[in-house]
Amino acid sequence: MARTAKPTREIIQNAVDKNYQAFRKLLPRLLETHRGQFALLRDEQIIDFFGTAQEAAAYAQSSFDDEMYSVQEVTDTAVDLGWFSHAVH
Repeated sequence: MARTAKPTREIIQNAVDKNYQAFRKLLPRLLETHRGQFALLRDEQIIDFFGTAQEAAAYAQSSFDDEMYSVQEVTDTAVDLGWFSHAVH
């Protein structure tokens, strides 16, 4: 079976941007229950929460070889980690 082509950086960045927008909308509610944790997002949905960004990225890298995911810290100040989640090994 042929392997599908990896998405371009532009497509991946677009997915990361959409995940960030979805995260920002959810953030007020997430602060009540997941403050200080790291959310793994894919397709504008939260997959799970992790104690560190590295744990979230490691899980994502082993689960999603297309790199169409992002990691965000649940904190009062939303920070766009963008490509950081792809740089952590």
